[in-house]
Amino acid sequence: MAGSLDSLLSKCTTLSLPHTKQLHAHLFTTGQFQLPMSPSRSKLLELYALSLGNLSFAILAFSQIRTPSTNDWNAIIRGFIQSPNPTNAFAWYKSMISKSRKVDALTCSFVLKACARVLARLESIQIHTHIVRKGFIADALLGTTLLDVYAKVGDIDSAEKVFDEMVKRDIASWNALISGFAQGSKPTEALSLFNRMEIDGFKPNEISVLGALSACAQLGDFKLGEKIHGYIKDERLDMNAQVCNAVIDMYAKCGFVDKAYLVFESMSCKKDIVTWNTMIMAFAMHGEGCKALELFEKMDQSGVNPDDVSYLAVLCACNHGGLVEEGFRLFNSMEMCGVKPNVKHYGSVVDLLGRAGRLHEAYDIVNSMPTMPDIVLWQTLLGASRTHKNVEIAETVSRKLVEMGSNHCGDFVLLSNVYAARERWADVGRVREAMKNRDVKKVPGLSYIEDNGVIHKFYNADKSHESWREIYAKLDEIRFRVKEYGYVAETSFVLHDIGRGGQGKCFGSS
Repeated sequence: MAGSLDSLLSKCTTLSLPHTKQLHAHLFTTGQFQLPMSPSRSKLLELYALSLGNLSFAILAFSQIRTPSTNDWNAIIRGFIQSPNPTNAFAWYKSMISKSRKVDALTCSFVLKACARVLARLESIQIHTHIVRKGFIADALLGTTLLDVYAKVGDIDSAEKVFDEMVKRDIASWNALISGFAQGSKPTEALSLFNRMEIDGFKPNEISVLGALSACAQLGDFKLGEKIHGYIKDERLDMNAQVCNAVIDMYAKCGFVDKAYLVFESMSCKKDIVTWNTMIMAFAMHGEGCKALELFEKMDQSGVNPDDVSYLAVLCACNHGGLVEEGFRLFNSMEMCGVKPNVKHYGSVVDLLGRAGRLHEAYDIVNSMPTMPDIVLWQTLLGASRTHKNVEIAETVSRKLVEMGSNHCGDFVLLSNVYAARERWADVGRVREAMKNRDVKKVPGLSYIEDNGVIHKFYNADKSHESWREIYAKLDEIRFRVKEYGYVAETSFVLHDIGRGGQGKCFGSS
């Protein structure tokens, strides 16, 4: 009877709570519940913890077992992965070890997945040490899980090391590291690995192309992005909305918003909320405010309710398109539409008003927020004060930033620029002295450009590139040509002790 029940339950993925309780009672009355090894008991715990989402019932049942097996422990630990408190998985893992219970590769895998949810790097390192000590490192599934958790916590070097040491890799291993590189601001490495994966005979799937498209978007590598899009169409991976969303995002970030919209319009799979948001944000990035507003209205008419990201995207569109009244109206309508504005929405509307020179209105909105404004919000207003040379607001905001403990170089530079624009050189000197006393250094600007498949990186006034002389000669030529057409560089923000010749040269790279 026990064997047939084990076999039946192994194929069962879900039961109602009453039926699960009946099974629980049956195991008790037949004596199977206290067997040293009982697959049915472990399955019962899984049903409680996973299928029914009732982890407290599972823990109660577990507490009744005299000698829990490894599978019993694993069922509870696995239940914590999607629970509100995933860190409890690590606490149970430590309890297992302290009670000298046998830990297997699955135990480690489940705990690592819980660590990934809360980005618990130190705990992941401890489990990694245990994995090596127990000889589980050869397990391909566990290796991939370990790689994935390192990538998610931002420890890309450790993720790469795990990948390099893996005896056997599967498509999930490659995908985990490609995604890790892409999410960890290492797009060049992500694309190199994507290419290497294909050479090694692994066929990219939906997850693979998501990482590669993200990397192309970061680098602005349109040619490779277009090539990957061709592969997606050939392999019919575009039946996946998430993949289509990534293609739209890639084209938009590479500067081809028309191609992005063509993908949006020709999608054969159902558009989700992310699809609409991505396209609205694409129009926003390219200053197509009216098109973004039209699409926002079309989304609402199609039965897709805007969420907080939708409003953020359309506010950004109004911001970049100079549609002040439309943006302000949408911001004020959010709560009536069931969407509560967060700090990003406030930041966007403050930027919107700030660009329009309505600094006092922007300041009043920041002060009327139901939550504490963050540093970025005040910095946005400070930037607007610099644009409109408003010393009063700039000084007020700077004091707020100092009170909040901000020590960002940009705060000092912006205030200094406002003073410079008003030729208040003594105040400029005072700000510079404050920067010196606080050891605040201005971070140089940085630009990337792709040429013939090679990514080049430039800092402001950079002379480290092998072709820097030719580059500066070309910049001089561009500077000369734009002056012929009447361009006059804005030098009012440049500090007075830079000569007129030096001010003109500020129009250059990065």
